[in-house]
Amino acid sequence: MSTPQTPIRSGFGRTSTADDVIAGIDLSGRTAVVTGGYSGLGLETVRVFLAAGARVIVPARDVERARRALASHPTAEVWPMDLLAPESIDAFAERFLAEHTPLHILVNNAGIMALPELTRDTRGHELQFATNHLGHFQLALRLWPALKSAHGARVVALSSLGHRFSRVVFEDVDFHQRTYNPFSAYGQSKTANALFAVELDRRGAPDGVRAFAVHPGGIVETNLGKHIDPTMLRDLGAVDSEGKAIIDPDRGFKTPAMGAATQVWCATSPALATEGGVYCEDCDIAVVLAPPDGDYVLGDTLGQGGVFPHAIDPAAAERLWMLSETLTGMRLPA
Repeated sequence: MSTPQTPIRSGFGRTSTADDVIAGIDLSGRTAVVTGGYSGLGLETVRVFLAAGARVIVPARDVERARRALASHPTAEVWPMDLLAPESIDAFAERFLAEHTPLHILVNNAGIMALPELTRDTRGHELQFATNHLGHFQLALRLWPALKSAHGARVVALSSLGHRFSRVVFEDVDFHQRTYNPFSAYGQSKTANALFAVELDRRGAPDGVRAFAVHPGGIVETNLGKHIDPTMLRDLGAVDSEGKAIIDPDRGFKTPAMGAATQVWCATSPALATEGGVYCEDCDIAVVLAPPDGDYVLGDTLGQGGVFPHAIDPAAAERLWMLSETLTGMRLPA
């Protein structure tokens, strides 16, 4: 067993695909839930899980849209659920728990990014924090009995290099006092995803539930960055003059197949049997990266791997967990 947050030399890397990392792994008899599983990285994750023999359930706010997107994967089950509607999450979980089926894999893949204007959910929470973190927090806790009964479940939280933009600002997570910035809000939510994995793993490991946070890379061929200025993407070298994605894994720009590889690896790799609570990228555990003296700026550092300490800090992870319990009213079942 490696020490926490230390690479294990997995044998895979930046150009590995989801098919590469799942080769030889049999998921027959296992059940997976993949949020956002009908587009981008989620769709690729669903595809390889199904091909490996898993039963896969895809929660979706727009069920018909999800079914159309998954038409070529008819065995994928689409169930209604809205991450911004607590009662919808409860209904999804109650339906699943009523089956008395173990849940072996939960991939919290759905997310939104860099909303240009401050937007709040019906409870008053900033929308990126509410969608990317709070909704998934509630879902994982509601599904806890099924995760525990798997006797070896894995929860994968989709974080991002974007965690470098901001720590969780506990004093004002919902931007009531500070000025809203799209990337600060996104960064806060991605840090929250990473801290969630740290604390979930600490609490879940005794029951066989391990958690991982993932940076998939920069994948332009998804809908996540629809609010980002195209000029910014061109300046970063992510797209060409016609807006077409540039694939350059050395700078972090990947295809969806490459981008989904790390989350599939975290969900299924035997090499991680004794690991958990770590931040992963390029199909390995990431190194800890010293943060800059000032604000983090995108640019030439896009290809520089690593996680900032604030996203794996155990004290911050526990504090976020307690805050999330307060904001959602959720607790792990006794």
